[in-house]
Amino acid sequence: MHIAPLSPHDPAELGGYELLGRIGHGGMGQVYLGESPGGEPAAVKVIKPSVVDSETRQRFAQEVEILKTIWGARIAALLDADAEADPPWLATEYIEGLDLSRHVARHGPLPSLLAASLGATLAEALATVHKQGLLHRDLKPANVLLGPNGPKIIDFGLAVFAESSVSLTAPNTVVGTPSCMPPEQARGDRPLTSAVDVYALGAVVLFGASGHLPYQAANIHVLFHQVTDPETAPDLSGVPDELAPLLKAMLSHEAGDRPALSEVVQQCRGVIEAQGFKVAQARRRLTTHTAAPSHVVDDLLPTVVAPPPIAPNDLPDTPPQTTTVILPSTGPEPVPTVVDRPAPPSASPMAEPPAELVSPEPNTAANGPSASLSAPSGPARGGSGQRRHSAQARITAQRLREVYAAHAAF
Repeated sequence: MHIAPLSPHDPAELGGYELLGRIGHGGMGQVYLGESPGGEPAAVKVIKPSVVDSETRQRFAQEVEILKTIWGARIAALLDADAEADPPWLATEYIEGLDLSRHVARHGPLPSLLAASLGATLAEALATVHKQGLLHRDLKPANVLLGPNGPKIIDFGLAVFAESSVSLTAPNTVVGTPSCMPPEQARGDRPLTSAVDVYALGAVVLFGASGHLPYQAANIHVLFHQVTDPETAPDLSGVPDELAPLLKAMLSHEAGDRPALSEVVQQCRGVIEAQGFKVAQARRRLTTHTAAPSHVVDDLLPTVVAPPPIAPNDLPDTPPQTTTVILPSTGPEPVPTVVDRPAPPSASPMAEPPAELVSPEPNTAANGPSASLSAPSGPARGGSGQRRHSAQARITAQRLREVYAAHAAF
């Protein structure tokens, strides 16, 4: 996952979470990497002040209420939220890894075994959501994060209760991602059924297995026409033969022709078992294949480099004199945040960040800004009126240890 530095205009903290960097942004909000006072990482989503009005607050409050009702191992959990704050914010579980869109762009399509495992995993997760009377309505590759414990679904901002025909969207307005949207949703039909998520899941698995979505067009109006036209079949080119029948059924134009999620799970199991694997084995292979290098949060932050050891001959012959230790300033000078992990042997204070965390692209992506990783340039931490981060205490302790070790007689 790309983590971009904070800008000078970004807040230093929200709801008690210290903000460390930018994860992504969209038309209505910004998502930050945050850290709780106890060190728990979180994805902190905030509505942009320029778009905060009564409708966006109501929609944001609805998202918070929906996240409170959702549970499941494959769903990013809600940690805390305040829809009445200025600006409104919510914090969810931080999942360290690429989304499916970025993973396929970087590593290419998944083999059929892993694509089937992805389909079975997400189908089971969506079935749990549907049991709670909810629809996701905006499942797409960018909303599937490939974490160290397997894929998880995020962003329930467009989720609705399945039995409800009420929408906060203005009449004759369609909200969602057209390339993963079923025809009935693109037409604005109400109410929607669980078949909308089956179709979107088919688009996600198709993308994972082939690297492209069912419909593609440079013009949004052409794309909507392709999606809603019953005579225009989805593009299944590049799909492994063993997955083609299932994906064709999931992407059926008529909602009633799509399989139930339980059937999707069974057909994915069939693909896996036909290749001589058990479902759990395929899941482990998927996680191993897609898991990003860990400690992205650690690598984002500077580390304390231990001084070289002192040879016995360098020790003073006389007892050390009283030493004055200068503690870190609590004024406007920024204090770097550190983590409790040993520095690599070749580390130095000026070491460059890992190549995976650096992207030369401008911040144009809807689900994650790309920018060269550098120390955040936001407001100073630890100043007057700000809570002191535990990292400052660690820096002080480290410096005290260094001074003591340099002058100890043993």
